[in-house]
Amino acid sequence: MIPRRRFLQVAAAASAAAVTLPATPSLAVTHEPEGTLTDLGPASVASPLGNGEFVGNVLYMGSRGLKPNVVGAWDLAGDKVTTHFEIPTGVGIWAMCKVGTDLYVGTHSRSDLYKIDTLTGTTTKLAEYPDHFIWTMASSPDGKIYMGMSEPGRVVEYDPATGVSRDLGQPVAGEPYVRSIQADATHVYAGIGTNAHLIAIDRKTGEKRDLLPAELADRDWVSSMSSSDTHVAGGVLSLAELVVVEKANPANYKIVKATAPGEKYVVAVLIHDGWVYFSGRPSGTLYRYHIATDKLEVLGVPFFEAGTGRILEHEGRIYGIQDPGVFVYDPATGKLDYFSHVQRGYRAAAEAPMSVHSDGEYVYVGGKSGADLHELATGKVTRLSIPGEPKTMITVKDTTYLGIYTQAALYSHRIGDPEAKLLFRTGHNQDRPRDLAYDRSTGLIIMPTQSEPGHPNGALDVYDPSSGKVDTYRPIVERQTVASVTALRGIAYLGTSTQEGLGSPPVTPTARLAAFDLRERKPLWEIEPLPGIASITGVKHTATAVYGLTNTGVLFEYDLRSRKVTRTLKVNNRGGDLVIAGFTAYTSDVDAVYRIDLVPFTSKKIVTGLASDWFGGGSKLNIDPSGRALYGIKGRNLVRIAISPWG
Repeated sequence: MIPRRRFLQVAAAASAAAVTLPATPSLAVTHEPEGTLTDLGPASVASPLGNGEFVGNVLYMGSRGLKPNVVGAWDLAGDKVTTHFEIPTGVGIWAMCKVGTDLYVGTHSRSDLYKIDTLTGTTTKLAEYPDHFIWTMASSPDGKIYMGMSEPGRVVEYDPATGVSRDLGQPVAGEPYVRSIQADATHVYAGIGTNAHLIAIDRKTGEKRDLLPAELADRDWVSSMSSSDTHVAGGVLSLAELVVVEKANPANYKIVKATAPGEKYVVAVLIHDGWVYFSGRPSGTLYRYHIATDKLEVLGVPFFEAGTGRILEHEGRIYGIQDPGVFVYDPATGKLDYFSHVQRGYRAAAEAPMSVHSDGEYVYVGGKSGADLHELATGKVTRLSIPGEPKTMITVKDTTYLGIYTQAALYSHRIGDPEAKLLFRTGHNQDRPRDLAYDRSTGLIIMPTQSEPGHPNGALDVYDPSSGKVDTYRPIVERQTVASVTALRGIAYLGTSTQEGLGSPPVTPTARLAAFDLRERKPLWEIEPLPGIASITGVKHTATAVYGLTNTGVLFEYDLRSRKVTRTLKVNNRGGDLVIAGFTAYTSDVDAVYRIDLVPFTSKKIVTGLASDWFGGGSKLNIDPSGRALYGIKGRNLVRIAISPWG
């Protein structure tokens, strides 16, 4: 097994070699006209993997977040990626399976089904579906394709012989996610969330049975699955459990707990040769469980904290598909190796970024499994590997703090350090950091988080860098998530969203503005600043007022002296990040950047034509500490936008 530090160095070198770009000229602070745009090149370059499948001696690996996404063919005999098949639609490849020598690929947002004929090298789009994504896919022994859809959670059968799709409906009425699927000669097995079910669907009659043991009925998901002639095994969230059920006698089952400290998820499963191989998160540990003897073994950590999208068997070896590469475990020798797909020729390209932040000398652009660091003086780009997705960032003095999905974790990084440092994971059924703020008067960092799918109530983390202590408050605003935060004189001002865990319908009608005392650690007040708004996507402050931007594109001013909303302004048609320099604010949507003069309370566009391709369809914007530049993206390129907030 490659030591983590050495692998990170190898992977970073490989990535840099694969994506060498022209250097950008030094970007010293200048006084360019406001709105002047400078293109800094691809914002985040990566090659994250979503799934994989063997056909013969070739491992086909599907990407996610690229444009277009690709399936790269790694010929094991020659130890190189020989071909890329472009998948022109969707933001990622989550699902793959095979029938004979044909490879089937399902995409995420939008949901399209493709076939790659591996003999002729042709790619054909077969069907499209209205669902948010094709999350999982499997083939039956007689060559039919079964797809698990998310939002809504239904099962669709596709017959390659006729080209006909058949809707098998929702295995569990009202549940939005089918996250794992398997098929044998008689049944389709569907793993469900946000309330866990393991449903066996009779392929002839449509009859449904829930195979999940009653003692697991309060779990969240059956998120991964594998089947053999005799058993079906599923990864159950969020207590990191594996359930193994005998098909002929579902009352005969075993529940196996992943043993790594802090383990929450079982994210990939494979039954092979009497063993169930499975991978856990957040540890990244690879386990195996022997069905006949009830023996559990810990095989190692292929890549620290990496998630595994798929586990496969080929010629007696076990392969794991992860964002950074592929691990290979040999049961005969016990050897565990790791391979970089980029080093073997897999295409690296500009991904859809997730966040942007400037410390004045560098711009961090968050993506999958890390962030690209753009040095402004030289144009040099380096990769900071992180096991997760940086969703929000802030710099305090010489330290940059990064809020990381999926573990609702906070990391810190100093320029020059080869790795980021894990400070804490939130827990409390939280997975998605939404914002970060720093309060100068207390020295505290505040990070709001969103709950895991299907769970109520977001949380608020209060972290003290001087002591390393973190306190988590949940709920902070009842049945809502804090989406944005700013802090002034020991008070955190919170802009909320009515959305709790993804997949759960909101139970409150209107987002709120709330105040939380950081010294007394107690809520002070909350109001509904505007009727019917779903979220407050950005909040910032001046010395006398708090400003919030809503999902409808309306800016409101909350006067701290009179304690009421005093003015509103329609800026655009959607929310986004909000930044303030002096008495000038800026925000953006996917196409334009807006300047807002807070004294007269007017707004105007200063940049258009961005067509920003942020992951998830959001709109991000960050301000340079000098107050002379904004950073965002045009298409998938990082751009610097000159501003003159005081002129």
